Amino acid sequence: MKNKFLLLLLSGLLITVLYNSCKKESQNSIQVLFTNGAWQLASVVAYNYVGNTQMSTDTLNVNCDSLQVFTFNKNNTCTYTNFDCLPQTSATASWSLAPNKLYLIANVVCKDTSAAGSSMPFINAHIVNLGQFSMVLQTGDIQPNYSLTAPRRIVQYGFINQKALGVN
Repeated sequence: MKNKFLLLLLSGLLITVLYNSCKKESQNSIQVLFTNGAWQLASVVAYNYVGNTQMSTDTLNVNCDSLQVFTFNKNNTCTYTNFDCLPQTSATASWSLAPNKLYLIANVVCKDTSAAGSSMPFINAHIVNLGQFSMVLQTGDIQPNYSLTAPRRIVQYGFINQKALGVN
């Protein structure tokens, strides 16, 4: 009797292990965090450096009343609404992660107040923080090797997941 019970228990365990091991995830955990709701812009701060010495900090976008939202879809497309506080919804663009999963590559084109009139601000964005409720991306002069005498500017975008705000 004991042997039959043990055999039945082991068979059930083996079936459970085989069933669960056959499940394949099409997304990794970072992709799941990106696509888990829309991301509302909370802050934009520019850090100005000469070499590795911080010279000044500029808080940008302080007089903007427009809701700015970065949305990532599971099919690796994205949009950005009201970038640079200009009424707009970007055309659908693609997004991906660098192989090391430390950089976001989003070719979203946004109208802005630059001389060119548009930019791709997140074409190579360093992921500083990504969690269930917040995301911080850095753009600009983020290369790891830089001249000790050259000025550089790093723009940091802070986002809050709208699900965390109860919007979605």
